[in-house]
Amino acid sequence: MTITHTTVAAGPVVPSTGALRPLPLGDLRLTGGYWDDWQQRNADTVIRHCETWMERIGWTGNFDAAATGEPFDHAGIEFVDSEVYKLLEAMAWQLGAQPDDDLAERYDRLVERVAGAQDADGYLHTSFGRPWQRPRWSDMEWGHELYSMGHLLQAAVARLRTAGGGRLVDVAVRVADHLVEVFGAGGREAVCGHPEIEPALVELGRATGDHRYVDLARTFVERRGHGLLAPIEYGQEYFQDDVPVRDADVLRGHAVRALYLAAGAVDVAVETGDRDLLRAVETQWANTVAKRTYLTGAMGAHHQDEAFGADFELPPDREYGETCAAIASNMLSWRLLLETGESKYADLIERTLYNAVMVAPREDGRAFFYANTMHQRVEGTVPPEDEVVRRALSSLRAPWFEVSCCPTNLSRTLASVQSVFATVSDDGLQLHQYGDYEVDTAVGGGARAAFSVRSDWPHAGRVEVVATADSGGPVALRLRVPSWASGATLAVEGEQTPVDGDTVTVTRSFTVGDRVVLDVPVRARVTVPDARIDAVRGTVAVERGPLVYALESTDLGADVRDVTVPADAEPVDGGSDDVRIAVRVHAVPEPTSLPYRDGAGAVDRDHAAQPTGESRTVRLVPYASWGNRGPSTMRVFLPVG
Repeated sequence: MTITHTTVAAGPVVPSTGALRPLPLGDLRLTGGYWDDWQQRNADTVIRHCETWMERIGWTGNFDAAATGEPFDHAGIEFVDSEVYKLLEAMAWQLGAQPDDDLAERYDRLVERVAGAQDADGYLHTSFGRPWQRPRWSDMEWGHELYSMGHLLQAAVARLRTAGGGRLVDVAVRVADHLVEVFGAGGREAVCGHPEIEPALVELGRATGDHRYVDLARTFVERRGHGLLAPIEYGQEYFQDDVPVRDADVLRGHAVRALYLAAGAVDVAVETGDRDLLRAVETQWANTVAKRTYLTGAMGAHHQDEAFGADFELPPDREYGETCAAIASNMLSWRLLLETGESKYADLIERTLYNAVMVAPREDGRAFFYANTMHQRVEGTVPPEDEVVRRALSSLRAPWFEVSCCPTNLSRTLASVQSVFATVSDDGLQLHQYGDYEVDTAVGGGARAAFSVRSDWPHAGRVEVVATADSGGPVALRLRVPSWASGATLAVEGEQTPVDGDTVTVTRSFTVGDRVVLDVPVRARVTVPDARIDAVRGTVAVERGPLVYALESTDLGADVRDVTVPADAEPVDGGSDDVRIAVRVHAVPEPTSLPYRDGAGAVDRDHAAQPTGESRTVRLVPYASWGNRGPSTMRVFLPVG
């Protein structure tokens, strides 16, 4: 039976209400620059790379084997189904942005293979439920059944919103109906060890109009925090099963799990009008950003449990900062931006995208970081291009991992990245992220917002917005002014005024050729960490616009551990590819006993006096680009001395 749905083409998140609305998918088109280049590389390289690897090591073949009904050896860890689903989501968004016959054929073939493994009652997972496998729902802590199915639902939403329906949508609806029966009212009282099903159910409910899926998502959110999952060595907070969602005041435990759950909680709050739940997540976001977030926007300080640390526990050398956590952070921030309209959420999206997300892929799109340190103490080892790598052993970007959640997550993010660039409201258009793109969308009162946006963001701060059609009535054009900016100006038809605040709005009836220019000075600047972050006390970092910069031994010609910067050092800004700073490279003798010394009379505030070393000016590189020139040591925070 084919189920037909009607929907308005839109991006990954379409709330029924909120201060701002996402644009219909086809109303914003990338036309060049940083994000268009990466989206094209995703289409040409990253998607195919993920396909090839999952086919080669058997993850895709699990579906073929499951469809036969015969015993088989499952390839990969329990949740590798989810990687196939994230790949399908990436394909769907990419096809929505840029039709491609070859990609469409590959997509359809993969969908058929997935559909062939679905059981008659709607259940779909290749690791559980067959006579020779563990029973269904027998490992709620680690089995990832609901997690994997959540990614299937999100892939189906992508297809529903780009093509109006299809085979994968039918499969997903059968899965969701099965979950309502098993876990809904009167069913099994349980939650998944890895949240993800919550935002997926809400979005499928929004896309199909079936509120049962939203109700089930709400049930899962309310059940969390009541000890339904078995205790583990990391504690119940690892699963966010220690405190009910609405009672927590900060994100804790496994970072990806926490952020996916928070995103789902916002979705539930918005669709059910639960203001208390929404306020709880807003508080969690604010406290997490203020006390548990890295300069790059990355989240997750612990390697052993991939978790948030305590407040201000942000060691750069032991940072985990998983790519998936950065993507999940933006999922949460985007939902809060749509609901509240507050620019602080767009600020964090920008910081996280350019630094914590885009550090993951190698420049050619064929290798990836899983964890993202901000201080590489030893030169990395170049991994083989044709072998699966254990993520804990990867010190440089690797082509594939035993757990490769990050490459597919990156791919679906790149395929739909333009969805977070702009929003609409009843009175106008809001621009949150900058680059080269065209917007043509309807706003309230029958007006039309049609603009060409041009900017060499993130390298330069001039944003030129030109009307490409008459608006047919007043339109409030609102532009975000980044929190890092100072001295910004706005020019409307050549008349320039200073900008004060986090947004600037121009309201008028636009005619073709009307021009608005936001000029944001982009200068290299020194950033000082909060003194409560013990691991980086007495250091500074360098930023330029939204980009965080790093020092690599490739440019230093020495180990970065031997470097300090003068207390009065200011970065020299010759452009985004030419940011430099004065440093001293110390010839520190190797210790012959304990690596400490008598500091009597030599202590200057927070740091001890250092031996005088060679002074020079050295180039810094955007953090997201580090490691692309081969093995190196690297650090973002530079000791002052």
